[in-house]
Amino acid sequence: MTLDHRPTLLMLASTFTLSLNGVFAKWLSHAFTPEWLSLLRFALPALLLFTFMLFQQWQTPPRNMWKGLFIRALCISASQWCFLYAIKHLSLVESVVLFSTGPLFIPLLEKLFFQIKVKPLTMLNLTLMFIGVMLQAGDPQGFSLKPELLIGLAAGICNAGSQLSLYRASKGSLSPSALNAWTFMLAALLLLPIATLSSTSINEVSEIVFATEAQNSLLVPAFLILLSLCIINTQVTRAKAYRLAESGSQLAPLIFTNLIFTVIWQVCFFQQSMAWNKVLGVSVIIFASLLHTFLPILKKRATLDALS
Repeated sequence: MTLDHRPTLLMLASTFTLSLNGVFAKWLSHAFTPEWLSLLRFALPALLLFTFMLFQQWQTPPRNMWKGLFIRALCISASQWCFLYAIKHLSLVESVVLFSTGPLFIPLLEKLFFQIKVKPLTMLNLTLMFIGVMLQAGDPQGFSLKPELLIGLAAGICNAGSQLSLYRASKGSLSPSALNAWTFMLAALLLLPIATLSSTSINEVSEIVFATEAQNSLLVPAFLILLSLCIINTQVTRAKAYRLAESGSQLAPLIFTNLIFTVIWQVCFFQQSMAWNKVLGVSVIIFASLLHTFLPILKKRATLDALS
């Protein structure tokens, strides 16, 4: 029996470039507001994907897919805005850990929309996660639940909605490139009014991108292009992985490799120290996430071993 390793390799490629998304977003967060950066990180990849489709195969979503695409665009745009707001005020690792709590919220969304029973293990994991958030909120001067922590957690909730809708949409007739092109376009359109009404005007954004200093005039557009390419690779390879996978749980353990890559990038590129309580809080959240993923797998294996 030959095992198909393509879903695993594609998922690892997705999490690797996802971690790079955080690095480029952290750098660009000092040049743009979260609203404008959210808009650009969807508009530019959509433009690149539509250009690719012009030379390959143009695909338009069938009528029955527009609702799912709109829901995913709504979730992904809200998730990215929350993530970019958090990453501007928190460390790279803290922001990514809060964003990565998405899988913990998937059972709650399934209960809300599909009436699927929430297991006791899920409630335990959610309790551990909130303990981790509370630990991050503490400091030597006292307890302070900062807005950026709650907004970072909201990124995880919206990420859960995005993952649910992506798994369902990936089973449709659209190719991964077309699926993400239309999703990114809808997300950019949803964010356009918010970005337009934000404090940073279009002229100010243009001045940032085409700064007079040679260093800035090269780095900002280069980072935007690299960010766009990373976003495209993250979403396209993940959609391909879900399409080839037998179930969503087959790939769930690999999602957390993003955290490993992120820790490496923070050590290499950012001089951000974390207090003991923040390290402990992040560790508790990661433990809850790993418990949520691996304990059901271990129980299933133990049951199969007992029956054999």
